[in-house]
Amino acid sequence: MGALHRLQSRQCSSKNRPDCCCGPRLQSVMETNGLEWLVVPMQQLVSWGAAGAMVFGGVVPYIPQYRDIKRTQNAEGFSTYVCLVLLVANILRILFWFGRRFESPLLWQSIIMIITMLLMLKLCTEVRVSNELNLKRRSFADFDLKYFWHWSKFTDYMQCVLTFTGVTGYITYLSLDSFLFVETLGFLAVFTEAMLGIPQLYRNHQNRSTEGMSVKMVVMWTSGDTFKTVYFILNQAPFQFSICGLLQVFVDIAILLQVYFYSYYPQKPASHTAHPVSTKAL
Repeated sequence: MGALHRLQSRQCSSKNRPDCCCGPRLQSVMETNGLEWLVVPMQQLVSWGAAGAMVFGGVVPYIPQYRDIKRTQNAEGFSTYVCLVLLVANILRILFWFGRRFESPLLWQSIIMIITMLLMLKLCTEVRVSNELNLKRRSFADFDLKYFWHWSKFTDYMQCVLTFTGVTGYITYLSLDSFLFVETLGFLAVFTEAMLGIPQLYRNHQNRSTEGMSVKMVVMWTSGDTFKTVYFILNQAPFQFSICGLLQVFVDIAILLQVYFYSYYPQKPASHTAHPVSTKAL
């Protein structure tokens, strides 16, 4: 009888019949494998979507801004200092990547943002020069701090950006072996970007009003910064990214609180002309 039972067990294992003793176990394994075929592609799609949002999400608010400037031929509602801060922040972030590798989407985000800011800077310079009469030529080579970042040609801005990149790149190359330098570089990169909302916060405080500022834009900042911070934490990005991401969210919330406060407790009569101002990136 024992031999007959062993023979039946072998036949059962070889044929994988569900009515045998090993049937339920095989069915469980097959069901698990079937779920993996469904879950793994979904996880990959979510990962790709999050990476894509990180790469291109920061430049989205500047698309309507660019189109508006091009359509109206008026760049007064956009500060070119935004371009300066974002160029510095993202150049430093790329240099930080050479000292401490982080997520590739964050690297590509910096590259896309630099290209976007250069395009915005080129358009704003062309519009400003075309609208001003008897404009005296100001160039980067003058080294006049009074007119820093107020030059007459886009090529002067490019010279400044390339000079900054070359100098900081050379210093970074010489100091890559220094842990303190690399970590400081990473902190400066993300801290500079985190401070982009401060000018808007200060401006609202000075004016005692948020008129002229797009509330929808601030909501986009808040949602984008929140998503970005969660992405940093979940993907275990360098701690500098998470800390400064949280700082950005706090600044955004502070601006939204200003919107609420100055709307319900106006500090001065509202003017009739206003232009939305974009001062930071997602």
